[in-house]
Amino acid sequence: MAGKRRDKQGRILLAHEYQRANGRYEYRYTDPEGKERIIYSWTLTQTDRTPKGREEGPCLRILEDQINRDRKDGIKTHEAQSLTLNDLFEINLRDRQVKDSTRVNYRYMYERHVKDGLGKWKIGDIRYSDIKRFYTSLIEECGFKPNSMEIMNTILHPIFTTAVRDGYIRSNPTEGVMREIKKRHDWEKPHRFALTQRQQSVFVDYVAGSAMYGHWMPLFTVLLGTGGRVGEITGLTWDNVDFKKNVITIDHNLIYRQHDNGKCHYDITTPKTKAGVRQIPMFPAVRKALLEERKRQMEQGFNKSVIDGYSGFIFCNRDGNVVNAHSINRVLTRIINSYNAEEEQRAATEHREPFILPMFCVHQLRHTFCTRLCENTSDTNTLKNIQEIMGHADISTTLDVYTDLTLEQKQDAFAELTDKIKIC
Repeated sequence: MAGKRRDKQGRILLAHEYQRANGRYEYRYTDPEGKERIIYSWTLTQTDRTPKGREEGPCLRILEDQINRDRKDGIKTHEAQSLTLNDLFEINLRDRQVKDSTRVNYRYMYERHVKDGLGKWKIGDIRYSDIKRFYTSLIEECGFKPNSMEIMNTILHPIFTTAVRDGYIRSNPTEGVMREIKKRHDWEKPHRFALTQRQQSVFVDYVAGSAMYGHWMPLFTVLLGTGGRVGEITGLTWDNVDFKKNVITIDHNLIYRQHDNGKCHYDITTPKTKAGVRQIPMFPAVRKALLEERKRQMEQGFNKSVIDGYSGFIFCNRDGNVVNAHSINRVLTRIINSYNAEEEQRAATEHREPFILPMFCVHQLRHTFCTRLCENTSDTNTLKNIQEIMGHADISTTLDVYTDLTLEQKQDAFAELTDKIKIC
């Protein structure tokens, strides 16, 4: 045993293990890139007691085992213990191929909910259970709903995926967490609904006949008659409308978003997907609404807004500027509340049940348009045309609408047959 290095308790130290004069142990090793590294611990084995006044932590032998296992698998232990989640978020966000508006939204959510907490953790210290607790806290303490949770997972999952591929960690701690969260909370994404034909008719008739809301009718007509996304329609310019060919060209998107400086303003972006660049034939009602709107603006003045070089926007507010989704949704709420209040009074006077409109947002007008088209076809080629008109990148999105619709139609058909068919 002569010549063997020992610690102050007489125990033999293994290769690359040392004990300093102050009693602290160290282990020296070479990382996968050939750099010499040193780790420290106040204890050699799990049975040792940490000296009074010293920070507790894993013993040296456990740390050695982890390092040797990491070295074998090519894991960069030192980087994993020095880089924080915040560090990798900045790297990942810089390299991600997303729109500027999406980038700003990701940063806003991350800085609000992650940066000052989990974001300060070392990437190598974050485990599956940590992510699960974090996600649960977002739901229970911050009131996160399914869509917000999906966005948060979309932010974090790629960061850890990159960390795995770059050799900082062995596995992705976000893997499978959302599946468990959804199961635990019995979550399903909210089912989009379209207005029924009667609801659509009641809504349109009420707005068209309203002295207060009638000026919104051209916009609602185009939304219901084209199925365009709200940013595509509010961003339309007169150059996008070809009255000779009777088509509307969708080639850009108007968004209102917060920028890195914290201020919000309008921007022009490309459509959501490549399939978003498209031409939409005009129904007679859409053509008529646009012609009347152009005539009105020729008499009263055109839209004053100039955004990223674009001008001549078709739809404007009473100040002559472009409109955004938030203002449209606010007016939809007022319209629905106003109609329902008047309808309840009429129904009470006429001694009948009121026909109440459900609350809906502007995006559901797009879904309503798609539903109306699907109600009137069962042809595969026609569904392909609907996909192109809607700008759906995948036919499955269009088929989802059609499948939901045909299920309702089957249920209606069965209801009509209830009294006609005897089973037993």
